[in-house]
Amino acid sequence: MRVALIVSFCIAVVLCGCAEKESISARKGFVRFPEKQYASKEKAKIGLEIKGQASYYGPGFDGKKTASGEIFNQNDYTCAHKNLPFGTKLKVVRKDNGKSVVVRVNDRGPYAKGRILDLSVAAAKQIGLDKAGHAEVVATVIE
Repeated sequence: MRVALIVSFCIAVVLCGCAEKESISARKGFVRFPEKQYASKEKAKIGLEIKGQASYYGPGFDGKKTASGEIFNQNDYTCAHKNLPFGTKLKVVRKDNGKSVVVRVNDRGPYAKGRILDLSVAAAKQIGLDKAGHAEVVATVIE
């Protein structure tokens, strides 16, 4: 009797572990499409301004999958943001030199404390961020 109870308990534990759990990736704007349609149907409010530090990432991530499922290309004008919907286009202006670039959100991040955006290498070069590493920016949703 006791052995049957223990076996039943073990089977129940195994079956519970196999149950499908709700996806952790069910975040705002996080949608993966197998047909290479990376933008979510959800849209950010046009004109929304985000201010803070931006940095860039590239060589170590080039060719790897982004959070949207798209392959990262450091030569594209893209960026990572923590929660803006994928496909959102931002005009990013560096505050100290006035240079700007338009980028599309296709990844999640940055994960460095105090940063609001991680730009691709191409976008970073456009505003001179490749030399500084990080700088204060204003990002405005344009599409």
